[in-house]
Amino acid sequence: MASDADAAALYALTPLDGRYASRVSKVREYFSEAALIKARVRVEVEYLASLSKVVPQLAKVFDEAGLARWRAVYTSFGPQDAKRCKAIEATTNHDVKAIEYFLKEQWDALALPKIGREYIHFGLTSQDVNHTAQPLLLAECARDVLIPRYNDLIVALKDRAWRWRDVAMLARTHGQSASPSRVGKEFAVFASRLEACVEQLKACSHSAKFGGATGGFNAHTVAFPNVDWAAFGDQFVKDVSCGALTRQKHTTQIEHYDGLAAFCHALCRANTVILDLCRDCWQYVSLGYFTQKLKAGEVGSSAMPHKVNPIDFENAEGNVGVANAALLHLAAKLPVSRLQRDLSDSTVGRTLGTPLGHSFLTIGACLRGLGKLELNEAKVAQDLENNWAVVAEGIQTILRREAYPNPYEALKQLTRTGRPIDASAIAAFITSLDVAEGVRAELRAITPHSYVGVFDASEFAPAA
Repeated sequence: MASDADAAALYALTPLDGRYASRVSKVREYFSEAALIKARVRVEVEYLASLSKVVPQLAKVFDEAGLARWRAVYTSFGPQDAKRCKAIEATTNHDVKAIEYFLKEQWDALALPKIGREYIHFGLTSQDVNHTAQPLLLAECARDVLIPRYNDLIVALKDRAWRWRDVAMLARTHGQSASPSRVGKEFAVFASRLEACVEQLKACSHSAKFGGATGGFNAHTVAFPNVDWAAFGDQFVKDVSCGALTRQKHTTQIEHYDGLAAFCHALCRANTVILDLCRDCWQYVSLGYFTQKLKAGEVGSSAMPHKVNPIDFENAEGNVGVANAALLHLAAKLPVSRLQRDLSDSTVGRTLGTPLGHSFLTIGACLRGLGKLELNEAKVAQDLENNWAVVAEGIQTILRREAYPNPYEALKQLTRTGRPIDASAIAAFITSLDVAEGVRAELRAITPHSYVGVFDASEFAPAA
């Protein structure tokens, strides 16, 4: 008998909540409806605790024990509490007002002094709560889930850069044979690119909007004109986020989303590097440079029994497309709002978890694909042996050094005949050159297997 969870997964509207639900559970902890409700409760609870420091009437409400009981409202917040908030929202048709009413119920249940009850949500607009809770969830998810996962991929790439550091490989510029590289160096390229992208992600700032209905603490100021509300807001945002957020000082009713847009663009760049990696790995598998580890019971094709497809790299590529399309829409749409606000940001902002979920899937699929790769050194070496024309660059460069007349043109005439160029053709050409015997020996030492340039792999060496 299928469980309720299994049945829900079968009828889920998106694969993130169905087919891939188990793979994105870490992201769901931050971007589910329940996660947002809990974060709103956290903001409201901590706001009242902070307010008690500047409002005389509240100063007597929270002794140490009372404050601990009040904070437990969000630290112990669970599924039943989230359901209660949704039940209240069914009446209010307003999600943040439902949080306020839920907290007032909790206040009464805790038998806290009635004088403090109406200070819940005091002077706030919904977006003070939402635009502190949502950036906080994003900052924590980026720090604790996304960036560590990207780092897992970087580690895997560095491992392969080191493992295959000495394996010569035919390069292919424009899809055509080119000056040889090394297998390890090609993985090092992606490791360094992705590492730079992750540094950009880490550098993205996360900020909260907290300033009242239109950004000027109007209600706060008229009620308590002697309080420095801007300083209060700065400190509150810092405290509630443990320093992960800063407060936007000049806003409308909503946050301006510029920081979020920058994060979305940075995430797009990281995903694009993975896309490039996956397409290259797919091509190397197609060329036979890599075989793939087999898993008992797996089927590659419903019709062709021999098939072992690079499905993980293809899965990653598809998820990048979905993720980046959504990220670019978020980055383009959210910073634009009519006058002091319109509501179009609300429904769009709720979808942020979707591209983060697909980004998380992308990394996981790429890691699985890398884990299946087994280097076919014989095939890589044979491809080099079949392409002796690639040493032409090195030969003509040495001839240039020796002031040999028209060396480029001579090598062009040799190698662009349409016929395969093998070791014997290169050897005969070198023999025909009017150069010193020492130079001729130097030229003969150049082979597709040795003409690999410089690659310092020391930074990828495993820790001792």
